Amino acid sequence: MEFNQDKGARSAEISRKTNETDIKLAFSVDGTGISELETDVPFLNHMLDLFTKHGQFDLKVQAHGDIEIDDHHTVEDIGICLGQTLREALGDKKGIKRYASVFVPMDEALAQVVIDISNRPHFEYRAQYPSSQVGSFSTELVHEFLWKFALEARVTLHVIVHYGQNTHHMIEAVFKALGRALDEATSIDPRVTGVPSTKGVL
Repeated sequence: MEFNQDKGARSAEISRKTNETDIKLAFSVDGTGISELETDVPFLNHMLDLFTKHGQFDLKVQAHGDIEIDDHHTVEDIGICLGQTLREALGDKKGIKRYASVFVPMDEALAQVVIDISNRPHFEYRAQYPSSQVGSFSTELVHEFLWKFALEARVTLHVIVHYGQNTHHMIEAVFKALGRALDEATSIDPRVTGVPSTKGVL
């Protein structure tokens, strides 16, 4: 699961095994948009691929869970692992831009993601989907994934789906916007000395 990267690159990996899931995940902030995804939830694979490509990250996931019950535990635990690796990869957060706000359209749908890499986990979610399912994927799991990601990454995350008619398009816009917002917020600003906070720490 390791990445071949230069010394000092912002990356991390994690293994998480419970009675419900078995996950190995490696994440690089400074990537090239490459994903290697092997999970039991095809729709989540698609969304994570979009997130990785639009954020210019690198992401490898091997995840298997009790999908005979439903997809909940697998989706939730992948969100946990992704959040934990992001937090570890960013380290002391020196030099980052910290904030970002991104709108992404997907045909008739429009999503907005606003993020603060604040070390204060908070999640706001405004989305109403026309359908409760996309294929076999339950749309309520989008909230579950994003909330657990924000909690474990210790970021403030606001997600707003302004409008849309196709549930797939609306969720796709969210994940694309998340990737682009996270890419911007984690990017290094050469003007920033230390961390971008009057507290002196993040």
